[in-house]
Amino acid sequence: MGGPSANRVIRTSGETDLEVLLSRLTPELVPGEFVFVSVPDAQSHPRLDPLATVVEPEGLSLVVTREQADEAGFPYDFVAAWITLRVHSSLHAVGLTAAVSTALAGNGISCNVIAGFHHDHLLVPHERADEALAILSS
Repeated sequence: MGGPSANRVIRTSGETDLEVLLSRLTPELVPGEFVFVSVPDAQSHPRLDPLATVVEPEGLSLVVTREQADEAGFPYDFVAAWITLRVHSSLHAVGLTAAVSTALAGNGISCNVIAGFHHDHLLVPHERADEALAILSS
């Protein structure tokens, strides 16, 4: 039946002030290599355990580990490092993703952003992960 926490809704507002967000920003590298794959629908990927999903008109985009994609035989063309921005930003915050993506873009590093409830997550070229961390930490 689920206990008291079964229907628990987490309500936390997070920080909205961009200067505070940037001063508290602590980027953290998630171990592993990650890739984007696309499948027609949710039923067509039983062998995958996605870390993120996006429904698009063309199909379901999934972010999975490179190992999972290789084992399942899914093609991909971008191998990413996953960086979590360890600052609790509000979904109403203005400018955080723009600031970090602009800093990375200024150094020629592509950045795919996934916004979670508590944190923003960046997928950057795996081979440039250390450089991206250094830029975000400065």
